[in-house]
Amino acid sequence: MSSNETPRGPVDSSRVPRYAGPATFARLPRLDEVGRADIAVVGVPFDSGVSYRPGARFGGNAIREASRLLRPYNPAQDASPFALAQVADGGDIAVNPFNINEAVETVEAAADDLLGTGARLMTLGGDHTIALPLLRSVARKHGPVALLHFDAHLDTWDTYFGAEYTHGTPFRRAVEEGILDTSALSHVGIRGPLYGRQDLTDDEKMGFGIVTSADVYRRGADEVADQLRQRIGDRPLYISIDIDCLDPAHAPGTGTPEAGGLTSRELLEILRGLASCNLVSADLVEVAPAYDHAEITSIAASHTAYELTTIMSRQIAGAREENDGK
Repeated sequence: MSSNETPRGPVDSSRVPRYAGPATFARLPRLDEVGRADIAVVGVPFDSGVSYRPGARFGGNAIREASRLLRPYNPAQDASPFALAQVADGGDIAVNPFNINEAVETVEAAADDLLGTGARLMTLGGDHTIALPLLRSVARKHGPVALLHFDAHLDTWDTYFGAEYTHGTPFRRAVEEGILDTSALSHVGIRGPLYGRQDLTDDEKMGFGIVTSADVYRRGADEVADQLRQRIGDRPLYISIDIDCLDPAHAPGTGTPEAGGLTSRELLEILRGLASCNLVSADLVEVAPAYDHAEITSIAASHTAYELTTIMSRQIAGAREENDGK
C-alpha cells in the first residue's frame, strides 16, 4: 500500500452499535475483504500443549469480543493506528488439536504465507507452544530476532513427559535452533516457584536476562522500558506475551496463574516505552476465558494487542513516508 491509499478502518460505531455485527479484532475488516494487509491479526485456537488448565483455544475469539470497545485513536501513542496502516483480521489458523507436531508445522506454514505478503503478524493464541513456529517464520524473513518475552514463567524448560513441544519449552527450542539473537533476549514478569535453581542457571546460559515482576514494582515501568530498549537496540524485535505475566487480579482467565504479577497499567506502559523499537511481529497467548469473569482478562489482552498494533502501524507509516520521499 502506498501513501496515497487510504486504509479501510473499523466499522463506524455511530452507525452500527459496538455490540452488533461480526466480532473481528477492533471491528476491523476481514483480510479477504481488503485483499492484503500491513498487519494481519490472526488467531490460533490451540491449547494441546498446556500443562495445567486448558481453555486457551477459546482465547482468540474472547479477545476479539472484548476488542469491540477499542476506538480508532490511541492517545497514549498519539496515533490512529488503523489510519496509518491497513490492519485486518485474518481469521484463525486451523490446526490439528490431536497432534502437536503437525499443529506446529501448520502454524509455521500459515505464518510463512502471511509474512510472504509483506504483512506483520499480531497473533492471538492459543497456548505458548505456538510461539516457536511463529519465531521460525519471522526468523526466516528477518534472520535471528531479539525476543522480549512477558510471562510469569521462563518457558525454557527442556521437556514435559518427554514432549519437546509444549507451552513451557518454546524458547529453549528457539535458542537451540538458532532463530533468536542471544545477545538480546529478555523475560519480563517472571515470578513464583521453580523446580530448582538449575532452571535459572540454564536460562542464563541461553542468554536471557530476567526482569521480575518485583523489579517492575520497585523500579517502575519507565526505567524497565529504558533498560529493555538498550538491550534490544535496533535489532528486529519479536514480542511474545503470555497474559499470565499479569497478576491474577488483572488476568484471572489463564491456565497457570501466579500471584504477585504485573498490573495491566505496568504492562501497557512498558510496551508504550518500546515504541521506538523495530517490532516485526508479536503474539499474545494463554487467555483462557472459562476462568475469566466480567471479561477482565480479555479486555486487558485486547488493549495489549492494540498497543502492539499501534507500534507496528506507526513504524510502517514512518517507513512508507521515508520511502515515498526518496
